[in-house]
Amino acid sequence: MSRLKKLYTEEIRKTLQEKFNYENVMQIPVLKKIVVSMGLAEAAKDKNLFQAHLEELALISGQKPLVTKARNSIAGFKLRAGQGIGAKVTLRGVRMYDFMDRFCNIVSPRIRDFRGFSDKGDGRGCYSLGIDDQQIFPEVDLDRVKRSQGMNITWVTTARTDVECTTLLELMGLRFKKAQ
Repeated sequence: MSRLKKLYTEEIRKTLQEKFNYENVMQIPVLKKIVVSMGLAEAAKDKNLFQAHLEELALISGQKPLVTKARNSIAGFKLRAGQGIGAKVTLRGVRMYDFMDRFCNIVSPRIRDFRGFSDKGDGRGCYSLGIDDQQIFPEVDLDRVKRSQGMNITWVTTARTDVECTTLLELMGLRFKKAQ
């Protein structure tokens, strides 16, 4: 069992139960999945660069990324239907908790001028953020990076509100900006 999963089952569940006064243990929010995605439309023109970004995403997440393809052809963007324009990875289970642990304790402190993430969610228990550079992950070899590439990370929880979601993620180690 990963360190973060053990922390969740032993401490975080009890803290959430006390704070939000849930009547049933099934109401306690759980982290369901983490989705890491990259938009690679500019890199799609260069196959080697596209492949390099796929390898970086595989190193960061620990599993092979799914290539997202264009549905329609758009002449103005020089885009053909079926052409790869992005990549995504859905993490669940042990890999999800390991990624969350690494992101909170190793990656986020490496972000330049980091003072915490915004606490704005989608209103339904999910939280998303964007990262400008993949080089903050220790798995990425800086000598092999050809082009700086950002990514989106989405945490999907069973929480019903943003407050429950951010409390869960904060207890798991994600740092949010303090209200002034």
